Amino acid sequence: MQLSKSEEELMNILWKQKKAFMKDLLDAYPEPKPATTTVATLLKRMADKKFIDYKSFGRSREYFPLVKKKDYFSKHVNGLIKNFFNDSASQFASFFTQETNLSKAELEELKKLIDVEIEKK
Repeated sequence: MQLSKSEEELMNILWKQKKAFMKDLLDAYPEPKPATTTVATLLKRMADKKFIDYKSFGRSREYFPLVKKKDYFSKHVNGLIKNFFNDSASQFASFFTQETNLSKAELEELKKLIDVEIEKK
């Protein structure tokens, strides 16, 4: 299951804060801040999708992520590779390196990362 763009934005706030009450979440949004009811609706949807949970403290709820950011985006990227690049990591890498206007230094850093992974195999 995936998050909508609005849910992803809220999830990113929650990943940064690790756990937060509604006030903390609203404070983390840039201006113009969304309505409390909007954030409450997003939180309910995300809880229904099992991305977050909460602990109740009286009438307040402290929300926390159930899914790690790395796991979510790893699944997202793998789906992207499968659906748009014929399940070919090399096609994805080719597209990524050619279409993102990376600098020579960034490409060299990527190469180092790849070399480290090759050494591990």
